[in-house]
Amino acid sequence: MGLPTENTMIERLGIESLKLSPERVVMKMPVDSRVHQPYGILHGGASAALAETAASIGAWLHCDTEKEIPVGLEINANHIRSKRDGYVVAEAIPLHRGRSTMVWEIKIRDEEEKLISASRCTMAIVPNKK
Repeated sequence: MGLPTENTMIERLGIESLKLSPERVVMKMPVDSRVHQPYGILHGGASAALAETAASIGAWLHCDTEKEIPVGLEINANHIRSKRDGYVVAEAIPLHRGRSTMVWEIKIRDEEEKLISASRCTMAIVPNKK
């Protein structure tokens, strides 16, 4: 079963999956009015949402989802450069994959490969209570 994204923030922000593997997750998000802050630039919260989404999906790929699911425990985001339009691409790679936690590094770049944001996200692996 694939990860359900209908009626989620992933769908609302227009986030697309480009590459999904346990070792590397790449996702794309448009930069438009849905993700702007009042000054017309990419909202840091939208970047953090993209970063956590990439880390969550990467962790999900490591889980036996019948028994366990990943949930965000902590995220740190450094916003390096502003962005008004176009799109951004998040690349997430695992730094640690344990039984109860995983740590992912996420770099968000624009279409010119300029670094927009750098994040580290810790995922908790918890029982799937269905």
